[in-house]
Amino acid sequence: MTEEEWAEHRPAVFGVAYRLLGSVADAEDVVQDVWLRAAAADLSDVKDRRAWLVTVAARRSYDVLRSARVRRETYVGPWLPEPLLTGPDAAQPVLVDESVSTAMLLVMEELTPPERVAFVLHDVFEVPFGEVAGVLGNTPAASRQLASRARRRVAAAKERPRASRPERERVLTAFRVAYETGDLEGLVRLLHPDAVYVTDGGGKVSAARKLIVGGRRVAEVLQRVRGRHALGHAVPCEVGGEPALAVFRDGVVTVIDTFEFGADGRIMAVRRVLNPDKLAHVTLAP
Repeated sequence: MTEEEWAEHRPAVFGVAYRLLGSVADAEDVVQDVWLRAAAADLSDVKDRRAWLVTVAARRSYDVLRSARVRRETYVGPWLPEPLLTGPDAAQPVLVDESVSTAMLLVMEELTPPERVAFVLHDVFEVPFGEVAGVLGNTPAASRQLASRARRRVAAAKERPRASRPERERVLTAFRVAYETGDLEGLVRLLHPDAVYVTDGGGKVSAARKLIVGGRRVAEVLQRVRGRHALGHAVPCEVGGEPALAVFRDGVVTVIDTFEFGADGRIMAVRRVLNPDKLAHVTLAP
């Protein structure tokens, strides 16, 4: 395989790995493994090289996913996906659809590894069930059933009404201003009364280990944490195809916030990644 062909197909290889693992670092490891295998293989008889690469990436990711599930049982506090910068902030080309959003990755995290593989390969990357079965070691009928179960779970999440993209961006701009100016009541107005606040510190930094529920309580905690840890400016960015905020301290990204919005535009969830291991790949200017 030439480097030009690899550059063309790399976004798909990374895309399947990230959707399966929810980790940029693990996905990059899979990409490297797939490249080494592709570079050494004789692919002259392979007609659809994208499909071959995606399948190899899925097989390797499936192995990693099963071991990752065991590691997450001992993870300290809530687990959130590693933020994937998209749009103009992306370091490399990224295949973006709703399946890379934080909310959707959390839904897929509730699936079994075989369900997740079957859904991502077939529904996102259009891999035939015969090849999905080869990855999972089952039959096409069994793979079809796994994808169907996963599809029902994902469809339930997709059906939740939410505000339009322009409205979400408007609300997030107002949220950023209220957050940086210490406007507690402004934050409360932007948060749904039943809003939740989730923090992922992974035991590496101080973070709440339980969900915080209630718009006013979430607003109060956000303001208290900002003052206590001397967090700096919040910079708009795009994570998983959705508007997000990166918060800096001493010129370094120490927080990535992603959001879930209701139909009326109010914020239903603030999901904050603080674990420095999950932010090591984030390159943004303050």
